[in-house]
Amino acid sequence: MHIASRQPSEQSPTRMAPLAVLPVFFDLSGKRAVVVGGTAAAAWKAELLAASGAVVHVHAETFCDTFAHLLREGASAGSFILHRRPWERDDLLDAAIAICDAEDDGEAASFLDAAQSAGVPANVIDRPRFCQFQFGAIVNRSPVVVGVSTAGAAPVLGQAIRRRIETLLPPFLSAWAELAAGVRATVMQRLAPGTPRRAFWEAFVDRAFRAAPMEHDIEGVAREVEQIAGTGPASAGTVVLVGAGPGDAEFLTLKAVRALQAADVILFDDLVSDDVLELARREAKRILVGKRGGRASCRQDDINALMLKLAREGKRVVRLKSGDPMIFGRAGEEIAELQAHGIAIDVVPGITAASAMAAALGTSLTHRDRARSVRFVTGHSRHGGLPGDLDWRALADPSATTIFYMGGRTGGEIAKRLIDFGLVPETPVAIAFAVGRPEQSLITIDLARLASEDLVPVGGSPVLIGIGRVFRERAITGMANAA
Repeated sequence: MHIASRQPSEQSPTRMAPLAVLPVFFDLSGKRAVVVGGTAAAAWKAELLAASGAVVHVHAETFCDTFAHLLREGASAGSFILHRRPWERDDLLDAAIAICDAEDDGEAASFLDAAQSAGVPANVIDRPRFCQFQFGAIVNRSPVVVGVSTAGAAPVLGQAIRRRIETLLPPFLSAWAELAAGVRATVMQRLAPGTPRRAFWEAFVDRAFRAAPMEHDIEGVAREVEQIAGTGPASAGTVVLVGAGPGDAEFLTLKAVRALQAADVILFDDLVSDDVLELARREAKRILVGKRGGRASCRQDDINALMLKLAREGKRVVRLKSGDPMIFGRAGEEIAELQAHGIAIDVVPGITAASAMAAALGTSLTHRDRARSVRFVTGHSRHGGLPGDLDWRALADPSATTIFYMGGRTGGEIAKRLIDFGLVPETPVAIAFAVGRPEQSLITIDLARLASEDLVPVGGSPVLIGIGRVFRERAITGMANAA
């Protein structure tokens, strides 16, 4: 007989998904590049190569005005060497890269064949089948350079992605990157691999997105290296309780993503989606500490002990919880245990399932004409049924919106109790199955129907039950994606 384990179980990170292309970055500083053609398209490629530090040999008999202007500016700096003649096969020998704006497929095929014979990566402009590589959209914060490719499928989408990244990366990031290059050797020499180095670089990165570096920042970086070096490898680790939201990785906060990227170990709940875990640092160890109603689950004492052990080893631990860690989780017990042993702990809030349900329904939980308050109530006790100490008279308040978490097996009993204590059977009810996930399903009914139906979901999907007048319009119009 198979017995499900109640112990934490380590999981390997998911393997890399298939790539349409391999993103690589060429170091062209001082190297020879060949550009064939005097068109505006060839001029743009030549300018890119020169900006990357290449010495660009240009082969063309005539040049457009754009190219002529570029050549006048670049010639004095030695960036371009002009050859006013057609290209020949030997021109590609010893080149690091070769670009051609071919007049027809015949010239394109000849150029690609010559490049392959010379062992030179080649690109024929606007003729994908003659290209060994493509140029992507570029975000330039050099020495930080971001390239975006859609493998030729949707260049306009690539440009749109570039514009979005441009808004996220401040121009002064260049100065911080140069400062990082200046202190890298000192960091490598003074700080041990692993936690000390990562602690320094994460503090560095946090500052790099705030403002351009000032003189005191430059001095402070050197002091931080020495400060971390003086703590020694035995410094205690930290634990961060992170809200993973209801499932969709796009619900994560930026702070949550930074915590996942900084973690040495991630202890995650059963309901945390693979998409969320995919945002974690790939080197981080991942340990499933699943807790699900009606299933074999890790004991809370074991989870507490594991967090404490890892933190004492100096690890940066992320306790990744579905939804918001401070709502119907064991966050209070975990925080108390860690604080009792002097372990530093931080909390990153997450989007709770009730908020995700309200967003999916397009309904305000505190609509000013229909609800004066909103309440989150557990629909499941540690013994499996409804909690025995709920104040049903207070919960039957028609002016409030009440959200019952984990109510799949107790929904009928909840409805009967509320009706018994005065809430009218016609009160609107919204039910969300697997909210915030691809398989999400939402229905709207009334309290009388909830009292008469079995809501236990197939496959154990989490169930959220919303009760109150704010769901009235949804009950009248019906819902898309209804189960």
